Amino acid sequence: MIPSSPPPYREDAPAYFVPRIALLFCAPLIVNGFAMPYFPVWLSTLSLSDAEIGIILAVPMFVRVITAPLVGLLADRIGERARVLIWSAVLSLLTGLALFVSHSFWFVLVICALQGGVYSPYVPIVEAIALTGVRRWGFDYASMRLWGSVAFIAATMLGGTMIGLYGGALVLPAMVGGFLLMILLTLIAPRVGRPRRPSTLTTLTEPPPKALRKLDLQLLLIGVTLANSSHAMLFAFSAIYWQHIGFSGTQIGLLWSAGVAAEVVMFGCAKMIIRRFSLWTMIFSGCGLAVVRWIIFPMELGFWGYFVLQCFHAFTYAIMHTSMQTMLVQRVPEEQEASAQGLYFFYTGVFTAICTFASGYFYAWFGVHGFYSMSVVAMIGCGSALTAWYLQPQRAGSGGKTSEAS
Repeated sequence: MIPSSPPPYREDAPAYFVPRIALLFCAPLIVNGFAMPYFPVWLSTLSLSDAEIGIILAVPMFVRVITAPLVGLLADRIGERARVLIWSAVLSLLTGLALFVSHSFWFVLVICALQGGVYSPYVPIVEAIALTGVRRWGFDYASMRLWGSVAFIAATMLGGTMIGLYGGALVLPAMVGGFLLMILLTLIAPRVGRPRRPSTLTTLTEPPPKALRKLDLQLLLIGVTLANSSHAMLFAFSAIYWQHIGFSGTQIGLLWSAGVAAEVVMFGCAKMIIRRFSLWTMIFSGCGLAVVRWIIFPMELGFWGYFVLQCFHAFTYAIMHTSMQTMLVQRVPEEQEASAQGLYFFYTGVFTAICTFASGYFYAWFGVHGFYSMSVVAMIGCGSALTAWYLQPQRAGSGGKTSEAS
């Protein structure tokens, strides 16, 4: 857990730690800003079917669940996590360049799977270095992570404009440029030495501790991560659908930016909101609005209707994620924090991969009405969270709030 009061002295901290970490966050999130909304658009230019696009997007997610813990373990044992960043960035660039070689389904699938393996550890390792700065020298995490979100929004807007002017073919060169920037910025990564605690990803190689095996907490994690994974079809096919109904690249960029901006605002207001409402209220509001969001999505909403709907992301992801993290702090001892985060990563990765795989078929079969399937996923997640609330310790005495520290 992040310490409540910062250490009094920072003389031994690496110089310019905060701006260096902020830049390290910016580079991969620039890649994400191009890739998350528009890589499916690039895939659609290769004459791939919707089902094939879903498979190509899903397989790297399965791969990262396997490889990320192993890379995290390697990073912890090497003793200097920044070295792993360099290899991750270089190999990511090589996979990006390889996608220029051939556009056949099987070749793209294999390269994207490899890319999922080598790229996925980058952000978690930057997170680990950043949290080292928070624990050792009292730096503010939000002031570093915020610039990554700003970079994501800028890349999304730029990507939308580029697609509007030149088409989806420019997505891959933009991603390659982002990978190159990642390599350059690894040169300024702070060296913080051997970690004093294992990284979140490393803990996935070990069985979860006893506190994380409680049925109510497991069901809550499953419920929240199912609601998170219901966004899979949005990530995979929203840009393709919006382009199909005539939205310009700039409009698509604005729609994606609206969701991220709403997320950032909600993160900023989260402490104030959680002081007024229980964690369970915020989790159920996120799950419930996710169900509603995917029921509304297939309707003919127009640009401003989708703009408002994208702002639901503040609830269907941001406040629910913050509430889940706060719940873990209350329920799990500090020495098991990394294990809790690792389990959260595992469930999110597996469920999102499954939903992304399925979304390719549902979108191929039903078009935009396939989003109703994501509403069903969110509804199952809501049911799992409700069961967790019912089974939680001291439910009757706490009125549904998680005040117990078990």
